Formats: sequence, C-alpha cells, structure tokens
Amino acid sequence: MTTDNLKEIASKYGTPAFLFDEKALKDRARAIKEIVGDSVSLCFSIKANPFLIPAMLDVTEKLEVCSPGELDICKKLSVEPGRIVYSGVNKTEVDVRDAAEYGAGIYTAESLKHVVLLQNEGKRLGKILPVLLRLNAGSQFGMSKSDLLKAIEKRADLSNIEIVGIHYFVGTQRKKLEQQKKELLMLKDLYNEIESTYGVRLKKLEYGPGLPVPYFENEDFSDTLAPVKELSEALKETATWCELTIEMGRFFTSECGYYLTKVMDIKSNESTNYCIIDGGMNHVTYLGQVMGMKIPVIKKIDRDTADGAGDQIDSFFGGADVTGISEDGSADYALCGSLCTTADVLVRQIKLQDLKIGDILAFCDIGAYSVTEGIYLFLSRTMPRILLAKEDGSVVMARDFTESSGLNCQNKN
Repeated sequence: MTTDNLKEIASKYGTPAFLFDEKALKDRARAIKEIVGDSVSLCFSIKANPFLIPAMLDVTEKLEVCSPGELDICKKLSVEPGRIVYSGVNKTEVDVRDAAEYGAGIYTAESLKHVVLLQNEGKRLGKILPVLLRLNAGSQFGMSKSDLLKAIEKRADLSNIEIVGIHYFVGTQRKKLEQQKKELLMLKDLYNEIESTYGVRLKKLEYGPGLPVPYFENEDFSDTLAPVKELSEALKETATWCELTIEMGRFFTSECGYYLTKVMDIKSNESTNYCIIDGGMNHVTYLGQVMGMKIPVIKKIDRDTADGAGDQIDSFFGGADVTGISEDGSADYALCGSLCTTADVLVRQIKLQDLKIGDILAFCDIGAYSVTEGIYLFLSRTMPRILLAKEDGSVVMARDFTESSGLNCQNKN
C-alpha cells in the first residue's frame, strides 16, 4: 500500500487505527498455496487476527479455533462449521458441547481428559467426533507420547470418537528449518510405529511449522516467502503418506497490516528527543522487539494541515528544542505512546527527517497478533479503529473507536 493511500485513509478515518490490506493478504495466501501444492491443505489460526476470518475463508480450507470466544466469533460470521478445527489447551464440558452442537469439523485432544470429554459429548449427541491427538513438543500443550499411545490402544472403548491423526506445533518464528524437516520425519516414524503396533493407520496430520517473518531493521525482507519455499519439498513428501494440513497465523497475516498513529508532541529532555504519539504499547506489539530496542519498519507521512497548538510553539516560544538535527533535517527520536508509564516506549531511537506535530507514522508488518494482544484496558484509553482495505480498493470499518473505560469501572449496586 502506498504512502498516499495510507495518508488518505488516516485523514479520512482518523488515528489511531489498524489497517489490514485484504488484497495483499489473499495474494500471499495464494502464493503459499502455489508453493506447497494442492496436496497440502491450509489452515488459518484465527488468534493471529480474527478480523481477517472472512478474507481467509476465501483462500484457506480450515480455521483453527482455540477458545469459546473464537467459536462465538465464527458463529456470528456464519462460518461453515465443518471448516473449524476446534483446539485449545483448556477445554471444559460446556466448551466441547458448544463446539459439537455447532458441528465443528474436527477436534484436538491435548490430554487424556480431553479424550474423555470428547467421548462423552459424542455419546450424548449420538455422534462420532473426529479427533486429532496433540503430541507434546516440550511445552504445556499436548500430551506425552505415552499418553497418546494409551488413547490409541483404548480406541475400541472410545466408540464415539474416531482418532484420525495427530496435531503437532512447537512454536513461532522458527528460523532453523532443519528442525521442521526433522519433525516431519519423526512424525512419519511415529505414524509407522502406530500402524505396526496397533494396526491402525492414522489418516491426517495437522502441522504448525512456525515459519518466521521479518519485522525489524537489518532483517532480510527480500523474499519473505523463502521459508515456505525451503520447506515445501518436505511438506510435499509428508503429504504422500498422510492428509497434511499446515496451520499458520503470523506467516499469513503479518505483512498485510499497518498501524496508523499521529505525532501529538515533540520535545527534548536531557539530550533525548521524544516524539509522543496518540497510540502506544497498549496497541503495538512486535514479537522480539525487546522493549523498543529493535526498530520495525515505519513510514513517516507528512501532514497536510497545520496543527494549532503545535504550530503556535513557534510564535510563542520560537520553536521547541530538538537536539542533534542534521543538515538534512533529520534527528534521532524516542517514539513514546500516550500511557502514563515509563514502559510506553515503542522505539528507543529512530532517525526521522523533518518530523512535525501532526505527521502520521505508519507501523508496518503488524497484521498478526498486535490487534488483539495489546494491553488495551491499561489506563482506559480508547481502543483503535479497525479498517479493512478490500480487494476492490474500498475501505470498510470493521470496528469503530471503542471506549475501554466501562470495562475498568465497577458496577453500581
């Protein structure tokens, strides 16, 4: 999306706002599909950005849903239930019942308790629920190999579930792709072991490769599809011995997102120039940013109109002090948000040219997670608008500015 596009949208809709480019999103998903081929299905982990569910339904086969709230979002959007993979580390009887009554297409079991819950709910409904056993990969998620094998051994007693495969996901931003290749070989061996020991051939594999995306200066943005290209042959080989689905969120969505925020104040204190914006760390999170030490891609967009109080600084005081200005008008700034905490520093030091109060800063590559995982209730600030740039060039508002103060106030008796 061009700087002119971003400027026009910020002017029309105001700031702070998230903007998600659906054309860029779909183009990327289609490119991924072309790389992995038709034998590999795509699943979108909606926790990465639930505002993109309708767009992703056009370009992926499945949605991973990990909570009752996410299931409720799918219901409100009339998502075809058969496309839902109902997951989550903490499932209750009510959660499983709700998903089963809606008709979710497949369910993950992260423990033997989950196996029992799914069996009981299937029996209550008179259904056979298809289940993926999640194999532990060194965290709180999934079950041990020994528990997984117990479930398979007892499958004859579990008449209302069908164990159809395994779910496996280690983590995100995994740059050493040899590890993913080894995992796929390990899973192949496990499927063969299960077949030889228990006489059952599992059909499906739901695999989260955790492919990395670049965010910060000095990272390689030359080909952000390179990780899936490198892994594609291993994925295609895996698809020869099972029905393979790869499950991703960040790798699909990060590039399509922008966060638009306005420069509200500029000042210099003890040799540090501070730029105060109308957003903050309650909205903006980049995995691995290390308290603002790393610099994400940020576009500076010059203002069109004067800023009243900001421009009066010149007439009243002869301008605000900015230290270390170069001949080209550039200087180093700390970008800080609107929260009353010293932690609200988005970037510790970034060089910006001719920065003025009223300019717009567009934080790029923020299409994954930041829109929902910020500390939005802190200090009761207004939550940002959510905008969707459609494939036809139009922009629609997915959510208006939303006040958070009501959620931070006790109910009156």
